[in-house]
Amino acid sequence: MSNTTKTSKTSKPAAAVKKTTASKPAPSAKADVKQTKPEKLAPRKSILFVTAEAFPYAGTGGLGEVAGSLPKALNAAGADCRVIMPLYAAIGEKYRSKMTYIGQTNVLVGWRNQYCGLFSLENDGVITYFVDNEYYFKRDGIYGHFDDGERWAFFCRAVLESLTVIGFKPDVIHTNDHATAPVPVYYKTEYANRYGYNGIKNVFTIHNLEYQGCYPSFILGDVFGISENDRGIVDFNWEINCVKGAIESADVVTTVSPTYAREIQTRERGFGLDGILRRNASKLCGILNGINVEEYNPETNSALAKNFTSSDRSGKAECKAALKAECCFYDDKPIVAVISRLAGHKGLDLVKGLLEREALTRANIVILGTGERYLEAFFTHYGNTHKNACTFITFNKALAQRIYSGADMFLMPSGSEPCGLSQMMACRYGTIPIVRRTGGLADSIVDCRYDKTGNGFVFDDYSVEALDGAINAALDMYEKPEWQELMTRAMNCDFTWARSAAEYIKLYN
Repeated sequence: MSNTTKTSKTSKPAAAVKKTTASKPAPSAKADVKQTKPEKLAPRKSILFVTAEAFPYAGTGGLGEVAGSLPKALNAAGADCRVIMPLYAAIGEKYRSKMTYIGQTNVLVGWRNQYCGLFSLENDGVITYFVDNEYYFKRDGIYGHFDDGERWAFFCRAVLESLTVIGFKPDVIHTNDHATAPVPVYYKTEYANRYGYNGIKNVFTIHNLEYQGCYPSFILGDVFGISENDRGIVDFNWEINCVKGAIESADVVTTVSPTYAREIQTRERGFGLDGILRRNASKLCGILNGINVEEYNPETNSALAKNFTSSDRSGKAECKAALKAECCFYDDKPIVAVISRLAGHKGLDLVKGLLEREALTRANIVILGTGERYLEAFFTHYGNTHKNACTFITFNKALAQRIYSGADMFLMPSGSEPCGLSQMMACRYGTIPIVRRTGGLADSIVDCRYDKTGNGFVFDDYSVEALDGAINAALDMYEKPEWQELMTRAMNCDFTWARSAAEYIKLYN
């Protein structure tokens, strides 16, 4: 059987993108579910959605998916939601050629006075503003640079300075995760009383509390430009902690699922900030993410061997046959899928332990992902030495869609999972999730063994034995008539962004 392994100082204005009456710089770097009826706003709320990444322009994962989908859903519900993000080198000419230059301003980063160009592009009903500065953003990758503190300090100040340039004063500034966490801090300490800035509310969303934007305390003034009088807002464990500052400064703090909002207030899941979160519990809430049901639609997805719906799933059999051929599976056993970053906290160490015990003999398993070297090496070796296993060490969206549509069951035994999107995507394709009860998995998957409305299988203990028990329970049901009913319920779950957008609208009001 074959397995696939793939490896996947201040900037200056440049030439114009579009002709206008005045000269202008160009972007510096070449770079079958019933949906919830949208809730209409009265009066219309204006929201500036601040993010380090957003699909389709640039993204690395869940935040990019959210930023690419939630603003569109908010606008469909009657809001005026616009996005602002950096203009990365990776943003291609397909989008750059359509951008309109708005203007430029200067941004103070400590003692530095940096150029900031502003461009806009309307796509799929959402206006996105791009913050341009080659020195900070003409680089490979979004995160992990030596001067990330300075880069994000610049971007966050640029967001607030840009309001006078773009001519858009939001009712709400909605920031996301550590990279944009300084925005509510700056607003509270410097901008709230400036002319034209009054009355703006700040909402901050924690997508993953593990990443907090921590930097040495001595750069507080030199890089972040925060005065010693305000050090207490961001100071935590003798470091600058941007997420802590946002929690203290924002009007509302949200997370990406209700269960995760409770979990991060505990010592086990709070990553040191549980005390800060408990102190601010009155402004903390969880709203479950949605997914783009148009993209993950088995009825229209061109990547599938055969399209199908919840009422006519005959095409899923063809999708399974195609996946069997691709994975070199020669029997009719159920196919269990894993599509994940290969990391211990994602529960992949449990999957490893299960396979080491040769416990998964009643099914075939296909694994897609990249991550920690020891897990990549183990799953590659296992796939090469077992006829009931196939491993793809790569990230391939089309292949992921083929796996979602062709598999029978989907494993997500996460140690922690703020929200999770893969279990929702699996449901869309009638691939039944087997998950551990944590974070958004607990909020989106109901155990069908104990609830007739259930859409999957859920286990509690973080152990190989608990995972094995849940898989065997699913395999026992697989040949029974109840399985078809379970597939129908899973495919008809409402994971649309309209549901989430309605909750955010109530929050903004």
